[in-house]
Amino acid sequence: MGAQLHAYLMSDDAKTQANFYIQSLGGEILFLTTFGETPGTPEAMKDKVMHLAITIAGANTIMMADSFEPVNYTRSISISLSFDDVSEATTAYAKLSEGGEMKYPFAPQPWGAHYGELVDKFGVTWMITKQ
Repeated sequence: MGAQLHAYLMSDDAKTQANFYIQSLGGEILFLTTFGETPGTPEAMKDKVMHLAITIAGANTIMMADSFEPVNYTRSISISLSFDDVSEATTAYAKLSEGGEMKYPFAPQPWGAHYGELVDKFGVTWMITKQ
């Protein structure tokens, strides 16, 4: 079986959240579709994101859309990024934590890796590792 797994985040403001991740981790918007591109969309919904895909930190893809219900992220699901370089991992941790909450400082761990965990300003939990 061939398949790819991607995080798909529902957002209060997908464009702003995507741009924050691109600024924090490098990357680009692959495509962006708004509800306004669909015939008959009410005026109030035209600028809402129907589907957005970005690459971050290399070739990793995250997909997003604007939610029509309040967004409530939970710590039971996290996005994990593993880096080859401790400097890149440290920078990613620092940038993603801006305006958010550092749960575990990015530091050497007893098992030999560097690890840190944070909740970004949008409420998404990130686990940053350098093996």
